[in-house]
Amino acid sequence: MLRAFSTAATGMDAQQTQVDIIANNLANINTAGFKRSTANFQDLLYMKIREAGREIASGITAPSGLEVGSGVQLAGTNRIFTVGEFQNTGNALDIAIQGDGFLQVTLPNGEERYTRDGALQMDADGRLVTASGYIISPGITIPQEAISVDIARDGTVNVETPSGNQVVGTLELYRFQNPAGLSAEGQNLYRETEASGDARSGTPGEEGYGSILSKYLEKSNVQMVSELVNLIQAQRGYEINSRCIRVGDNMLQQLNTLVR
Repeated sequence: MLRAFSTAATGMDAQQTQVDIIANNLANINTAGFKRSTANFQDLLYMKIREAGREIASGITAPSGLEVGSGVQLAGTNRIFTVGEFQNTGNALDIAIQGDGFLQVTLPNGEERYTRDGALQMDADGRLVTASGYIISPGITIPQEAISVDIARDGTVNVETPSGNQVVGTLELYRFQNPAGLSAEGQNLYRETEASGDARSGTPGEEGYGSILSKYLEKSNVQMVSELVNLIQAQRGYEINSRCIRVGDNMLQQLNTLVR
């Protein structure tokens, strides 16, 4: 009977983790470029009471085995990189990536990170940076005398100045063989890992990298209705596992009564 307690406890813990993941998805429903996560579960080890095919009598073998599982565990989380909806902001520095590409940013220590958040801004030196102030790679500087800025679909950054139009740089996009293997580090940034593979650079518009949509932002790909359904399922799963513990406790109480 005690095995049921520990097994149900693993189920409650798994559903609690599922609720934590859903809560994070819903909390970031308005985060630009955010990608929702899902939990992957797997069953734990089984107690082999009888092996399938074992001889149970002379000339007779068991057509099936007798196994009792010990619960569930979290195998990992999977980030879903489907493209979210695009929202027109009218801001010339806002961009959305129509495809699988990422923008590369440089941290103050020189390390590189990647993001889908296209809410770009200018720092005091006119450089294009993220909302957290990290420089977009390659570094692009907007002249102080610029009257307007236009970012083309191929990533070309054009500015209008009193002396005429000029190109000040071109944005690059990066791809990964397995984007689900990227490590999320907060601030809408991802870090390259061995699981993700190396970052491969490309030009916006190149096949597989996507193109740039100016004056738009990519919204979170979290679907509220789907997350609420998952939340209800997790709650019901938690309740059912807790009921298993209550049933086991009641059975032990009845057994104690019989002993008395």
